[in-house]
Amino acid sequence: MKSITEALLYGIVDLGYINPALLEDVTARLLEGGVDALQLRAKGSDEEEIESYARRIIGLTESAGVPLILNDHPELVPSMGAQGAHVGQDDFSVSDARWRAGRALAGEVPLPLIGKSTHSVAQAIDALEQGADYIGFGPLFATPTKPGRPAIGLEDIREVHRLVNLPIFCIGGIKRENLEHVLDAGARRVVVVSAILQAADIAGYCREVKAVLLARAATATH
Repeated sequence: MKSITEALLYGIVDLGYINPALLEDVTARLLEGGVDALQLRAKGSDEEEIESYARRIIGLTESAGVPLILNDHPELVPSMGAQGAHVGQDDFSVSDARWRAGRALAGEVPLPLIGKSTHSVAQAIDALEQGADYIGFGPLFATPTKPGRPAIGLEDIREVHRLVNLPIFCIGGIKRENLEHVLDAGARRVVVVSAILQAADIAGYCREVKAVLLARAATATH
């Protein structure tokens, strides 16, 4: 299974953008394109529906060695065998989410990953202190994925990387056209949602983004 510490491209299969009938196909294309982690996001769905969606794709993610992260529902992680959960600022604390996600697995396997959405440097530091395994940082640009959430811009990207020793995935309105600009501002890892899911060639779009991220990572190590 890929480690979140090595991940560069975080994908989200968001049922707000795709027809549930296409869930397996879109998941397969994201994995084919090289996403390093995959989140299932189904806002407005109940727990039974989310479990059903997760069961349809977990075999694909496991075969690809890519961690499956459930959005907003850490309590479903034990029964699904997912690798973790992602929670927002207004949701569970990291410790509460970790208890919910790991209570049935504690002592048997490593506790599941817990990611936290952050919208400022102060929130990112707080997530670090809470014990998050990784954070999302954004939205950098305005995006329909986060309606009502103001864009935070690019100014704090370098500062958050200086102060927070966690995998930091910049998110919000990122696409191939502005990716270089985001990386120039100090980003190392990104989440791309709508641009990928609305692409005519999902796998090809992922490959393009991943190639840029890998090239930047290689440059940074030399």
